[in-house]
Amino acid sequence: MRAEDIEHLVSLSRPAVHRSGAFAVVATSRPSLRANRNVGQLWRVDLQDGARRRLTGGTSDRSPQLTPDGATALFLRADEHDKPQVWAVRVDGGEPVQATAQPGGVMEFAVSPRGDRIAFTSAVVERGRYGSVDGVSASQESPRLITGNRSLANGIGSLIGRRTHLFSAVLPDLDAEPRYARAAQPHDDETVGDDEPMAPESVQLSHGDFDHVAPAFSPDGDRVLCITARHDTRDDDLVNAVVEFDATAAEGEPHIVLSSRAGLSVGQVLGTPDGGYVLLASKLGESGRDFVARSTQLFVLEHAGAHPEDVTDEDTVDLGEPGSHATVVDDGVLVQERRRGRNRLVHVTGGGSKELIGGDFEVIGHGVGDGVTVATVQTPTSMGEVAVLDERGLTVLTDFGARLVDAGIVEPSEHEFTTRDGSVVHGWVWVPEGEGPHPVLLNIHGGPFAQYGVGVFDEAQVAVDAGYAVVQCNPRGSAGYGHEHGAAIKQAMGTVDMHDVLDFLDASLAAHPQLDAERMGIMGGSYGGYLTAWTIAHDHRFTAAVVERGFLDPESFVGTSDIGWFFSGEYTGTDAEAVRAQSPMAHVDAVRTPTLVVHSEQDWRCPPEQGQRYFAALQRHGVESALLLFPGEDHELTRAGQPRHRLERFEHILAWWAKHLPTPKNHA
Repeated sequence: MRAEDIEHLVSLSRPAVHRSGAFAVVATSRPSLRANRNVGQLWRVDLQDGARRRLTGGTSDRSPQLTPDGATALFLRADEHDKPQVWAVRVDGGEPVQATAQPGGVMEFAVSPRGDRIAFTSAVVERGRYGSVDGVSASQESPRLITGNRSLANGIGSLIGRRTHLFSAVLPDLDAEPRYARAAQPHDDETVGDDEPMAPESVQLSHGDFDHVAPAFSPDGDRVLCITARHDTRDDDLVNAVVEFDATAAEGEPHIVLSSRAGLSVGQVLGTPDGGYVLLASKLGESGRDFVARSTQLFVLEHAGAHPEDVTDEDTVDLGEPGSHATVVDDGVLVQERRRGRNRLVHVTGGGSKELIGGDFEVIGHGVGDGVTVATVQTPTSMGEVAVLDERGLTVLTDFGARLVDAGIVEPSEHEFTTRDGSVVHGWVWVPEGEGPHPVLLNIHGGPFAQYGVGVFDEAQVAVDAGYAVVQCNPRGSAGYGHEHGAAIKQAMGTVDMHDVLDFLDASLAAHPQLDAERMGIMGGSYGGYLTAWTIAHDHRFTAAVVERGFLDPESFVGTSDIGWFFSGEYTGTDAEAVRAQSPMAHVDAVRTPTLVVHSEQDWRCPPEQGQRYFAALQRHGVESALLLFPGEDHELTRAGQPRHRLERFEHILAWWAKHLPTPKNHA
C-alpha cells in the first residue's frame, strides 16, 4: 500500500438490519483526494448472498437506521448550509426527503419503535455567536467569559454559548409533494407568504444550561432517554446522569432514571420491555474523575431510580471503543468487548457470556434480525466488511476492501514476549520483501488506554511498502488486557511502558534476523508522541524520531487542552516535582536524536503549543529538528483529516525517513 492508496480505506457504519433478517443497510466512508474530504453513501446488502446496491448518491451520507417496518432508511446528510440533517429514503429506491432543518445541525438521532417520530440532539447557540447572525464574523463576536473547566472541545473549539439539546419530530410523508424554498420577493415591502419549512417542525424537549447526548426511545415510544450532567459539581468531574422526557412535550420536565450520585460516566442507555434499563458506563471513583484504565461495563437498572447492578467485571472485561454500543435481545444483551488487539461480539445473559464473533476481527458495529446477527468488521486486509452469523455460521459477505488488497497488503506476525520484569507484552511485526537487513520503525499508539489491533493499519502498510520493518505492541497502560495492565502507568508514565516497548523491540530483533538493529527509527502520536519524546531522552539507539500531536508538557497541558483540567492530574499526579519527573519537556536537554515534530493548528486535545515549545527546545539545544504544522486540522488528522493533508503528512514523514534511514525504495 502506497500513501495515495488511502483512497481505498473503506470503512463501514454500524449496520441497520431489517427485522426479517433479509438485508442490512450500511454507510461507507473513504478519503477522496479529488474531493479532499471523506465521501460515502448508503448501501443495501443482501444477507444471503452479499449482493449490494447503492441506496443514496450523496457526498457523505452516514449513520443509517431503519424504521421498525424496515421500509425506510434514515440517515445523516449535509443540507445546503453544510449542516448535517436527518433524511429519509425508501429502501426499495426513491429520492431522499429531508426530515429535519435544524440551524445547529443534527448530531445523533433515534427512531421511535412506532416508526412515527425521531428524537435527535442538535447544537443551540447563543445569538451572535458561531455564525448565528449574518455579517457577524468570529472576530466580531463578544468576548467569552469562562468560569469553569469545560470551555473547549477538540473538533469544535469554544463551547461558550453553545449547548446540545434534545428534540423530537414526526417523520415526513414520503408520498407528499416536496417542500420548496421560497423565491426572492419582487419588492422589499411586499410579502408573498411565510417561508415553508424544509422539514417537519421539531419540538425542543430539553432546556437550560446543560448538554444532552445519546438519545434513545423507551420501548413504548412515549419517552426519550438521554444522558446529561445537571449536578452542581458537573464542571469539576466526569460523572453524568440518565433522564427521560415526554417524547412530544415542549415544556416537559426531565424524569431522573439514574442520578449523578451513582458516580458513573454513562455512554449509552437503553430501555427494556420489562420497564428496566441497560447501561454502558464506567466507574469513576470517589473523586468523579478517576478515569485512568476504567473499563466500560454493562449495568442494569430494574427500574428508574434503582441502584445500577454490575453485569460484567470491571477488572477483566472492557466494553469500550471502537464503536461501543449494546443491543437488547430477547435473552440478554449483545456487546462488543475490547480484548488483546481484537474487538469481539459477546452475548451477555444473567448466567454469563458467550462469544459470538471472535478471531481476527475488530467488530465496529452490530445489529440483529430474525435468525441473524450482523456485524461490520475490520480485518487484517480491510477497513470494513459486513459479516453475518446465522445457521451457516459466520460468513463475511462483502469485499469493500478489494481495491486495498489489490494495492498490496502485508500481514504481520503476532508475538508475545517476556519483558525484563517478567511481564508479557503483546504485539506485531511487519517485515518487507527481501532478505534485508531492513531498517526498523518502532510505532507507539495513542491513548494511552487504547490498543493496536488486528485491523489493517495504513501507517504500518505505507512504511512496509517503502522498505521498513514495523514493530508495534500494546505496552502496560494499554486497553484490552485488564485493569491492572492499563493502570500500571498511573502517576508513573515513562516507566514500565517505555520498558515494554523497548523490550518488545529487542525481542523482535532477535526473532527476525532480517531486521537491522543498527538503523532504527521511533514514532508515535498523542500519548505515542509522549512516549517517543520520553524514550529519545533516555535511550539513544534511534537514528531519527517523529513526535506527533504529543502530550509533551503536563504542566502547560492544564489550561490549554480541552481535557487538561483532569487528564494530567490523573495520569501524572499534581505534585510538581513528580509531574516534572514524568515530563518530556523537562528532559528535552537529554535528546540527541534528529526529530520531526508534527502538529495541527486546531488541535485542542494536545494543543499546538506542546509541539511548538518542544521544537523550540530542541532547536535551543542544537538537535536537528523540524516542525510540520497543518492548518485547518485538529487532533484527528491521521484518521479523519483532509485527505490531501493526510497524503502530505505521509510524504513529509517518508522524506524524513529517507534522509535518516534510506531504503532502496525510499531515499533522498
